[in-house]
Amino acid sequence: MELPRDKKIILFDGVCNLCNSTVQFLIKHDKKDVFRFVALQSDLGQQITAYIGIDTSKVDSIIVYEPGKAYFYKAEAALEIASAIGGIYSLLAVFKVVPKSISNAVYDYIARNRYKWYGKKEACMLPTPEIKAKFL
Repeated sequence: MELPRDKKIILFDGVCNLCNSTVQFLIKHDKKDVFRFVALQSDLGQQITAYIGIDTSKVDSIIVYEPGKAYFYKAEAALEIASAIGGIYSLLAVFKVVPKSISNAVYDYIARNRYKWYGKKEACMLPTPEIKAKFL
């Protein structure tokens, strides 16, 4: 599995409307070209999660993977993304002082209800030719 070592790879639920909207937002605001995106349901997404040892049947979360360095999931992943985007979003880093048990409880509540609140697609989205390079 050959992955870019200089990018943060965001693994996301490809059928979740909230997740897809978040990916579109991140693509628009990723001015430093930090991120690449992979749907958790894809073959590559499954390979990456198996490699880093995350069982996606037990962890219902967005994952940020920095090849050869680290990975983050749940609230920690969201804060890592906000820090990397920079600008006003880096102010969200203040939430890193909140105990993980609390921030992950909030994250889990949103994750559990995301399909009910935002809906679900029948299949993963297909990126437009303009943004296809952002996907692995």
